Amino acid sequence: MSRFYLTTAIDYANGDPHLGHALEKIGADVIARYRRLCGDDVHLLIGMDEHGQKVQQTAAKEGVAPQTFTDDIAARFQAMWAKLGVHYDQFIRTTEAHHKAGVTALIQRIAQHSPDDFYERSYKGMYCVGCEAFKQDADIDADGKCMLHPTRVLEEVEERNWFFRLSKYQDFLRELLTTNPSFCEPESRRNEILGLLNQGLEDISASRKGLDWAVPFPLALSTGETQGTYVWFDALPNYLTATGFPDAGYEGKWPADLHIIGKDITRFHVVIWPAMLKAAGLPLPKQVWAHGFVQLGGERFSKSAGVKLDLGEAIDRFGADAFRYVLLREVPFDGDGNFSWERFEERYTSDLANAFGNLASRAMAMVEKYCEGVVPSAERPAEEEADDADIAAYHAAMHGEQGWLLHDGLSAAYRMTQRANEYTAATAPWAVAKDPARRDELHVILASLIRRIAKQTVLLAPFMPNKTQQVWAQLGAPGLVADQRFDALATLDVTGWRVQKGDPLFPRPS
Repeated sequence: MSRFYLTTAIDYANGDPHLGHALEKIGADVIARYRRLCGDDVHLLIGMDEHGQKVQQTAAKEGVAPQTFTDDIAARFQAMWAKLGVHYDQFIRTTEAHHKAGVTALIQRIAQHSPDDFYERSYKGMYCVGCEAFKQDADIDADGKCMLHPTRVLEEVEERNWFFRLSKYQDFLRELLTTNPSFCEPESRRNEILGLLNQGLEDISASRKGLDWAVPFPLALSTGETQGTYVWFDALPNYLTATGFPDAGYEGKWPADLHIIGKDITRFHVVIWPAMLKAAGLPLPKQVWAHGFVQLGGERFSKSAGVKLDLGEAIDRFGADAFRYVLLREVPFDGDGNFSWERFEERYTSDLANAFGNLASRAMAMVEKYCEGVVPSAERPAEEEADDADIAAYHAAMHGEQGWLLHDGLSAAYRMTQRANEYTAATAPWAVAKDPARRDELHVILASLIRRIAKQTVLLAPFMPNKTQQVWAQLGAPGLVADQRFDALATLDVTGWRVQKGDPLFPRPS
């Protein structure tokens, strides 16, 4: 059994979860469930980024302590992931005592392993509280605003901090991306980072003055002043501290196999994070995958810009499983995608209600009517062979060797559903059933349909865990769909399964 450790970006504690958060968490959950069906020992980490100036300011505005504020936000995020069926193995919060101890240990390890990498420096620059980062001229629009947070006013900050010698790792990072291109994917994101490296890296602040809501930076300035740890030096190490670092045994869990993040924080994960690990003499994660944005009417979801949609309402419309399916079918996991209610309803009706749901309902009804509910023994017809190519295409899209193209995986599964519906129309089992001499032919058709539906159910299980379990049970299949293994699908035998058609899986919208 192979270990597979994957993570999402920890969400910043400054508001409710939105569609962009949901895309990332659902995508990661789908990958985790897929790898479990492959037989891997999976560990999915998600969590909350709870320190920083923005949290401190927002909590003060609301008249509550920062810890009280972040406790409430974390509970709301966890409730949403439960509603969406996101099955994580660990939920980390950067306010946890062990995480704070791990951050301190990592900074101290960098100071010991690479003693010249931290140094004192006075700095003056434009700071975006929304990004928790100093902005270069290229990141500031014509109005003097941050391109990612155009409603926020940049602050001119001048202070003396500890700096991290990021520029030292420019050649190391360029070699990493050119000799190991899969470290950062998709290719478009990797090319952006290579372009950034070609412009030259600047050293970055590792501590902040007057930042009380932070992990204390373990090194004092020459003046004796102590500062707070810059939020990215606190947030990024969560992937490492979650393994138990620096306690004994963490080495068996690190490095991570996959970091799943949004494209707006690629620089932090592909430049700063590997440089920190290299400076500490620690292994790098194996891969960073940067997905795109979900847009509403062509605009990126943003609390500060007022572009939002009630996530709970979106889920309640057709249920969590349908929402998961439609979101990942509509939004490519390697680029940007658009969300609209019109497309949501169209996709739900075409793919789920009319195609997969109708296929399962009709096939089970015919087995009940013509075979007393028991799936007959019959040979596999030649028409099923075309499914083999789509199963291979599904795995190629889902396994990660060619990228994490979840939308392509769903497309392959949908082609199988379409083909099974076409097979039903072409063979007309309701007509065959009228002729007793064609009983064997009828058995071949019905057994084929149940076998195809069962395979599609397993393929769709990472995307729709609850609905597929419902189908699996109605088919009379043994055990749980989540306990199946892909390598057993080729020899799947549905003979003797007792089907029991239930209520419509995907009721058509009224």
